[in-house]
Amino acid sequence: MGEYVERLWHPEDAAGLSRKDRAPGRYFAYVPDELGDRLPVLGAAAQAAAEDALAVLARADERIGSRGRFLNHLLIRSESISSSWIEGNRVSPKRLAIAELLHHGPRQALDVVANVQATEAAIADLANRDRVITVDDLVDLQHVIEPRLERGLRGEQNWVGGPGWSPLRAAFVPPPEAEVPRLVEDLARFATDTVGNPVVRAAIVHAQFETIHPFIDGNGRTGRALIHTVLRRADALRNALIPISTVFAGDTDSYLAGLTGYRADPPLLDEWVAGFAQAAERAAGNAVRLAEDIAALDEQVREELVTFRQARGLSPAAPRRDAAVLRILDTLASDPVLTAESVSGRLGVSPAAAHRALTELAEAGILGRAKEGGRLICWTADRHLALVALTERSNRVGGEDTSVRKPRLGPPRPFLTAGPDRPAGRDVPRL
Repeated sequence: MGEYVERLWHPEDAAGLSRKDRAPGRYFAYVPDELGDRLPVLGAAAQAAAEDALAVLARADERIGSRGRFLNHLLIRSESISSSWIEGNRVSPKRLAIAELLHHGPRQALDVVANVQATEAAIADLANRDRVITVDDLVDLQHVIEPRLERGLRGEQNWVGGPGWSPLRAAFVPPPEAEVPRLVEDLARFATDTVGNPVVRAAIVHAQFETIHPFIDGNGRTGRALIHTVLRRADALRNALIPISTVFAGDTDSYLAGLTGYRADPPLLDEWVAGFAQAAERAAGNAVRLAEDIAALDEQVREELVTFRQARGLSPAAPRRDAAVLRILDTLASDPVLTAESVSGRLGVSPAAAHRALTELAEAGILGRAKEGGRLICWTADRHLALVALTERSNRVGGEDTSVRKPRLGPPRPFLTAGPDRPAGRDVPRL
């Protein structure tokens, strides 16, 4: 159990603030206990839920197997979209993939691109169990997500939620800035360890990170990226990334209530771990379903290509295994948005050969053409991208058929545009 410390709010620059937010007063900031060296003892029900979730993750990872090498970037996109959705940043899988390839687009999309890069960095760099995670590693991770901010831990008080811009009216006030270095160092040690159930450790690392809120912005997205670091370090997942944030995004009220319970007196740790374990199980099931759907779609588009070539009288109807057009099909899951330049560089073929292959796939109805100002900017594997959108909606709805029930929270149906932009305003109060 942590403690609350009393602090004084007296804004130095009150220009533009409402009368209520200009008012000075005293507020309480929460300082959590350090995590120490060992996992806490849980009740029987919570421990059983964590063990069940760990078994489900292992089975999902085994079923996805080597396909995870091709699917992970799709899954990371799904995770990053939903992680940013919790922050109020809505972007479709298609818009994200285009912005990622072309390095330009709406700020919402570019922000999620940064989250994709940070998640991949968290797995690639920090998941090595022989490496000690440091405070600098966490700072680097956040800076990838929020490069516009000055690099480093926060040097001021921040807060989360509330109707205005004042810690007196906030939903939660993290620890004072002077406590942050000590608490983050303790968190880094705890995240480094791999002893015990990694589902429990990942749940606690995430909740503790969100409680410390060590940065001015990007805390939620950084904390959710750390989930994958912990699971991969402990070999809970070897092949695939399981997009747990897609489940959190389905019911942000429950997610935030779970974090609040983690900070209660006494802490509702069992409830938080059990809820986290349930989210992990649901995400694992949908990741397996996505892998199977992608495999079926890959087989289908190959058949469509052969049928198209037969109808056109092209020989051979089934292209050679090393043909550019087949090599493109093999990687649509990981690269669903393409240009002639990107295909040329990745496959080692001439730009002209890449353009011919992409044009053939578009004429066969396998790829779509994305235009900007009437000019072709890229080709898109819309059905692969739609499967990602469908998986996210399935997580948010809870596994029901999205054609039957519209989710309370979630992106529009596949092929529709994304939701409204995230609300404007100062970043500090946002989770």
